[in-house]
Amino acid sequence: MSVIKERLTEFLTYKGIGQIKFAEAAGLSRGFVNVLGDGISSKSLNKISQAFPELNTLWLTTGEGEMLKTTNNTPQYNEATPIQQDVVYIPLVNQFAYAGYLDGYTDASYMEQLPKIPFIVDKEGHGNYIAFEVKGDSMNNGTEESYLEGDRLYCREIAPYLWATSKLHLRKWDFVIVHTDGIIVKRIIDHDVENHTITIHSLNDMYPDRVIDLCDVKQIFNVIESVRPRRR
Repeated sequence: MSVIKERLTEFLTYKGIGQIKFAEAAGLSRGFVNVLGDGISSKSLNKISQAFPELNTLWLTTGEGEMLKTTNNTPQYNEATPIQQDVVYIPLVNQFAYAGYLDGYTDASYMEQLPKIPFIVDKEGHGNYIAFEVKGDSMNNGTEESYLEGDRLYCREIAPYLWATSKLHLRKWDFVIVHTDGIIVKRIIDHDVENHTITIHSLNDMYPDRVIDLCDVKQIFNVIESVRPRRR
């Protein structure tokens, strides 16, 4: 991990926000933090500074000074604003557990046996959360928005009655779909509520778009956050 990425991760931990929320607030690509190297362009740095004016960008890029800016040497006694967040432990379905999940996702004892990992949710984050490990290369097109095999996706389930009766928010999220044929990570580019179908899209153009019947879908999740393990 680059030293800049380490410092930025420290700042995100201090703020209590994830990588995607940070990137969206700054107007950067959702995969910005994951691909961060040993330098940040001035354009990206300006965006970060505008979105998070309290962050000392000199510290971020060089390590000099303190993480947070100080306006003067006089202590400031402002009323603290509580951060509305909670840490929850959610089940992790790794790529080798896909088949077992299809058979056991409705079985409470099976779900209890899955490993649990921590995840920070905000005040609006109540719901059914599960983490899935990415399998395959269908969502890898070589760009920052790719999901690589082994990435962990922190997901929130969409209640079935919602996607059965109203259109999904296609432009805001990527999706994990639990289908009778397996678990897939995709974008959804069309949702035909009347005919109960969705059209799924892969970032890798080797995989064609496909229409699937919602009768064959068991669960749909929004991808809330993605985490990439360190690779050499």
